Amino acid sequence: MEQIDLQPDEAVSLAADWLRKHRNDRRELAIVPDLKCRFGISAIQAVEAIRLARAGGANATG
Repeated sequence: MEQIDLQPDEAVSLAADWLRKHRNDRRELAIVPDLKCRFGISAIQAVEAIRLARAGGANATG
């Protein structure tokens, strides 16, 4: 999958929102590689997206 040209913060927010909505979907890959592939983000950014999704989404405050 080709990386979409997004600001890293925007890509992480999109990944977090997607993950929150699709948290129980079946996956062929583990979540970090899946997010990296889908959103063109790094492993660190994928972990941040997971953290945001667990907190309630990209707009949640911690």
